[in-house]
Amino acid sequence: MKIVFYCQHVLGIGHFFRTHEICEKLKDHDVILVSGGDRPDLPLPGNVQELRLPGLMMDKDFKNMFSTEKGKHIDAVKAARQKMLFRLFEETSPDVFMIELYPFGRKAFRFELDPILESIHDSALRSCRVVCSLRDVLVEKKNVASYEERVVKLLNRYFDTVFVHSDPGVLKLDATFSRLDDISIPIVYTGFVTPKPMPGSGQNLRTRLGIGDSDCFVVASAGGGKVGGEVLAATVKAFAQLPVNRRLQIFTGPFLDDGSFFELKAFESTAIRVDRFTPDFLSFLDAADLSVSMAGYNTSMNIMAAGTPALVWPFAQNREQRLRAERLARLGGLQILSDKDLDPERLAGLMARMLKEKKRSASAIDLDGAEKTAAWITEIQGWRV
Repeated sequence: MKIVFYCQHVLGIGHFFRTHEICEKLKDHDVILVSGGDRPDLPLPGNVQELRLPGLMMDKDFKNMFSTEKGKHIDAVKAARQKMLFRLFEETSPDVFMIELYPFGRKAFRFELDPILESIHDSALRSCRVVCSLRDVLVEKKNVASYEERVVKLLNRYFDTVFVHSDPGVLKLDATFSRLDDISIPIVYTGFVTPKPMPGSGQNLRTRLGIGDSDCFVVASAGGGKVGGEVLAATVKAFAQLPVNRRLQIFTGPFLDDGSFFELKAFESTAIRVDRFTPDFLSFLDAADLSVSMAGYNTSMNIMAAGTPALVWPFAQNREQRLRAERLARLGGLQILSDKDLDPERLAGLMARMLKEKKRSASAIDLDGAEKTAAWITEIQGWRV
């Protein structure tokens, strides 16, 4: 089966990593990943080709779109992207078109998505199944009624199903979208999407790093790094107040600004290491006695998969990270940090308590979303258009 998977991340890298994990499980199919934003240099699975559209990103307030192509006006970039995407469909005639988030989000990219959807609907392009790949929580909108009306109309006209990458026992889509009953296509809960640590990977990493069983190992991270520098700065200062026999690994994310990165680098010592990124992040979490981080989808699910005790500081711009963190905190092993908790002395106390209690994060949730999504993709080929 030939699958075109469109994933346009605009600020962080969580959308890309979730899509990457699903692509890995689609190993029995030919996948063309359509991307269009800055991302880490992470190799793709062998069954995946990538069409990288000229880059478009958003600022951290989600108000302004800008081109990552130096010297190119945003209108020229949009025109080029639209032509490239349409040509891809003309040349490849996919069986399935998976779109990450749209129409629940990415409204700014309808200039290139709607022409494809309309052409599939009107048979100007070869007919194929159209699937929305959706995370667990939607961000709030100013005009909820018009937003939900638009989403319902687009889903019912152009799409065949919605895959919600969540465990409904933890978070259902109706927590952030009220008009599920008006959606006429199937809504499928796949479970949360995350890789799992390899057995023994955490202990092997501790051995390789020279971290003993009685040592405390803390991993601090900030996702892509465009936001979250505050929690890393607070963590490195709080860490100095913890007892001896401790180690700290900081992953800033590839997009943390250079000034903030080198400020953190100045704290490096035999006990503290600062890096931008690792492809082996899950092994570090599996090795850790405590994680301190933002509360994005991917980091949260990695924490759940590794069972690492965690302190999380939700992104304040919208409700997404806080709502997810609140639901996961009910399961145990995860505590939410407030802005006041970023005071180094206060944070040090919280870290010390979590390290002493050693409460593991709950594992009784469905984390097989990637595998189940791949199975459902095969299944929908038998559905009637």
